[in-house]
Amino acid sequence: MQGFSELRLGGLDEVKVSVVLHPGATLLSLTAGTLGGRPHGVPRHWQRAVMSAAPRNAAEVLRPLFAPSFSVIPDCVSPTVSMSEADADSHLERLADLSPETLLAELEAEFPPAVPAQWRPVVERPGAWIQAYSHLMRVLWQEFRPVWRRADSLLKRERERIGAAAVTDRLELVMGNLSPRFQFSGTTLGLPDQQAKRFDLGGRRLSLVPIVSGNGASIFAFDDPRMVWIGYPLPALGVLWDDGGPDEVSPDSLALTLGQARAAILRAAAASLTMSEVATLLRSTPAAATYHCAQLEAAGLLDRERHGRNVRIRATAKGEALVALLT
Repeated sequence: MQGFSELRLGGLDEVKVSVVLHPGATLLSLTAGTLGGRPHGVPRHWQRAVMSAAPRNAAEVLRPLFAPSFSVIPDCVSPTVSMSEADADSHLERLADLSPETLLAELEAEFPPAVPAQWRPVVERPGAWIQAYSHLMRVLWQEFRPVWRRADSLLKRERERIGAAAVTDRLELVMGNLSPRFQFSGTTLGLPDQQAKRFDLGGRRLSLVPIVSGNGASIFAFDDPRMVWIGYPLPALGVLWDDGGPDEVSPDSLALTLGQARAAILRAAAASLTMSEVATLLRSTPAAATYHCAQLEAAGLLDRERHGRNVRIRATAKGEALVALLT
């Protein structure tokens, strides 16, 4: 059963937040969601491209990192080891030069009292595994690098969005809508994790890392004494899923965050609307309108009430604040 690790944030007005555009987080999520069997929501045509580029031994090489019931990856082999260095190539160069002694020492420190079964073949031939793993990661990054580059304008807009929320004291709107896989209570953020634990932010910086892989991306690290970081799906990621990518990014930040249909609903819901009026607004079926409204209601952005034969919707205070933030 899937558990959740909890990060207790405390008062959001005291949280020091920043956005880090880190390609290593995307590389790790892409690998986990394509070859590691983790539910990161990588679209099928990206999966096919990555799998066709990967060496035949990819599944065997990656088995230690993504074994069921384990979520810990030793820092020395993780592309997210440094959140201050937005350069995947430098990490891949260091990975190829990693000494077997360093890897063995970290495995022993990470998994006391005994290294788990999935890592034992690595312990027996650490040098060979390092070379196979570093080659695999380099091949995957070379395949996916063009997508990361196409996402540049979306990544920069996301940095602006988070910055605006932080300076206007509306960080709650961001934290509550990072991912449908996350659980946010107002002071605590829960993230899916096989080794469910509890952590306190404790005055450390919170770095948010948008990930360009799939709409279920979820990776994080809470054990650094200086900062914690959380990787989450880049909003509007779907515009990259065709081969062309966005030539120009829409200036509509609300639509980038929610999608065109839900942005239109939320803006119109400043005044009370019936569901038939919503369907007319969207030029859609009543079922499609109901689906979009249900998703907005689940996010706390809409209220729905029955008045006789009609169901009416209206934006909540949270929904109105989100429109104001992204307009």
